[in-house]
Amino acid sequence: MPAAALHLRCPRLTIAARVALTESMPYLKVANVEEVPHDSVLEVMVGQQPYAICHTGGAITALNGICPHRGGPLGQGQIHDGHVVCPYHLWEFDCRTGEYDLDSARRVATYEVRVEDGEILLQVP
Repeated sequence: MPAAALHLRCPRLTIAARVALTESMPYLKVANVEEVPHDSVLEVMVGQQPYAICHTGGAITALNGICPHRGGPLGQGQIHDGHVVCPYHLWEFDCRTGEYDLDSARRVATYEVRVEDGEILLQVP
């Protein structure tokens, strides 16, 4: 089905509906804080989906773990100036926003994270 036709069949969610859906998504423990030292990234798997857990700038954030360029494992990369660097071709994504450093229109998905009692909890869709 063409994307335009799909768009016509799927109404947009209101902000209230999006908030309600987001609040109902579970948080899962994916790591302990000590597993992600400052200025590092850790790959975690939830089912078959990889996530990149970043610790930079005093914050722990989460991104989709697959680089959109060639499918590289972002969680196996390195942190450079608040960006996770893909180990395959050195594409960089902002750990907070998911934006690609050379084109802000390109990005990877970001996910909510909580840190409670030294545990990193990831909100999964």
